[in-house]
Amino acid sequence: MTAIDETPAPVMSNFVSRILVAIVGLPLVLGLLWLGGWWLFALVAVAACIAVHEFVTTAKQLRPLAPAVYFGVLLALIGAESGRVEWLLGGFAATFVLAFLLNAAAETRAPTTAAVGSTILGSAWIGLGLGSLLVLREMHTEGRLIAFTVVLAVFAADTVAYLVGRVAGRHKLAPRLSPKKTWEGLIAGAIAGIFVTFVALYDTRHHYLSALQSVVLGIVIVAAAVVGDLFESALKRDLDVKDTGRLLGGHGGVLDRVDALLFAAPAAYFVVRAFGFH
Repeated sequence: MTAIDETPAPVMSNFVSRILVAIVGLPLVLGLLWLGGWWLFALVAVAACIAVHEFVTTAKQLRPLAPAVYFGVLLALIGAESGRVEWLLGGFAATFVLAFLLNAAAETRAPTTAAVGSTILGSAWIGLGLGSLLVLREMHTEGRLIAFTVVLAVFAADTVAYLVGRVAGRHKLAPRLSPKKTWEGLIAGAIAGIFVTFVALYDTRHHYLSALQSVVLGIVIVAAAVVGDLFESALKRDLDVKDTGRLLGGHGGVLDRVDALLFAAPAAYFVVRAFGFH
């Protein structure tokens, strides 16, 4: 009887910690997103540095060149703060040069493919993902609104998918990559994410994105978020880890929390640009 009574406790504790982190973290993120500028840059830079630390620690068997990852990500973010994707990409490109030089100078070198490849992967994944959020926020046309929309849509889709999956999930989405994700959760989360996008942009339909364009953007955000989530799950499976960290309690590490956003933000940026806004 005792063993049966104690079993749900870790699950409930994990659920409560996720709620507490969301209650504290979401208002902070939205507040700094509203302020924009260097306030937002500071938040994103801190999150990026923690995410890079989690990445190089988790992927240590591939021996990523940590200085090159940090340097490339920070340069990408500095470039993104200008509001231009060209500077974002230019900053990230420095990773290639530094990774090659550091690998060549190392006394005990890992295979170049593994060391340089994992270095560039980490820099691209984190730097371009978070940098795209800064570029979105700096768009001249409704920058604050579109950045808010992406963050809220990703949060809504992830939260609803998690809750519905726990309560009504029966059919596994990707059992080999992420056993806890279900089709029921995916569908409910997708509806939530698309609905949030539509509602957030509805009042601007006559001078910004139309109702149809808002729905298309919502679909892209949700699809990219799901791929981003599964991408991280695949990496963790390859590296044989459950979470990238424990900083955020039930959410795991920073990478576990922003994995969907790292794909959704770039996708949203290019969709908005494709619709003719910048």
